Amino acid sequence: MADEITKEDVVSKLRDASWVMMTTAGADGKLVSHPMVPQQVTDDADVWFFVSLKGGNAEALKASPQVNLSVAEAGSWLSVAAEVEFIDDRAKVDELWNKDVEGWFEGKNDPAVGLIRANSESAQFWGLPGGKMSALARIVKSRVSGDDTGGDSETMEL
Repeated sequence: MADEITKEDVVSKLRDASWVMMTTAGADGKLVSHPMVPQQVTDDADVWFFVSLKGGNAEALKASPQVNLSVAEAGSWLSVAAEVEFIDDRAKVDELWNKDVEGWFEGKNDPAVGLIRANSESAQFWGLPGGKMSALARIVKSRVSGDDTGGDSETMEL
């Protein structure tokens, strides 16, 4: 890749994402992905989420805290390996609470409200040069002509 990915690039991609796919391993070892809304992304690329403490998702995360966060947009894809940590911090819940979260819980004091931080460990980025429009054009051209899109991949430890 002509330009190496930086931690700032990873942080920017995560902050720009209105949602990410979080992949977890169930008790049976099968991988399951589900959309999650990042509530905050730190300068170290750690990501805060609300999670319901009722049901299988929280139990799966407690049993196997290694996750993958993925973000995709036209021409670029980001994959972040992370370890989830449950955080019991009412002040942080108050700080991150917003109108969108209210639709999932019965208020901030709902006992089902859980807060997790995905502590990012490494990231891999695949991208096509030239931004979204150029990437779309390259993808279409590649499908028609069979030529390579010219994209590349870069991995970094966080």
